Amino acid sequence: METEELKEKPDLKEKIEDLTGHLADYLDTYYRLTVLKVTQKTTNIATAVFSTIVICTIGFLVLIFAGLGAAWWLGDIISSRVGGFMIVAGFYLLLAVVIVLFRRKIIFPFIRNSFIREIYE
Repeated sequence: METEELKEKPDLKEKIEDLTGHLADYLDTYYRLTVLKVTQKTTNIATAVFSTIVICTIGFLVLIFAGLGAAWWLGDIISSRVGGFMIVAGFYLLLAVVIVLFRRKIIFPFIRNSFIREIYE
């Protein structure tokens, strides 16, 4: 009987060592997977922010040059260069007022949803 108990104890010891080894492998794999997921999410967010900045910069430049062109064109039509620039400035002012009025209903939710979509993708 004692020899059977002695045989069972090393088996139990080996099983515990195997379990400990598997647990260590599992934790290491889980840690690496978490680091990989965080890195991927960070990269996705950084890429989205960078591309948004580039697109906004290009859009801003297009808006400036289109505004200058429209102001000169309207100035030639109404025979007053200053009048053309004032009409374009009034249009931009109207656009700014509309954006300020609808920022909480349309603009903030759009930006918030875009960031949430990037985080959970």
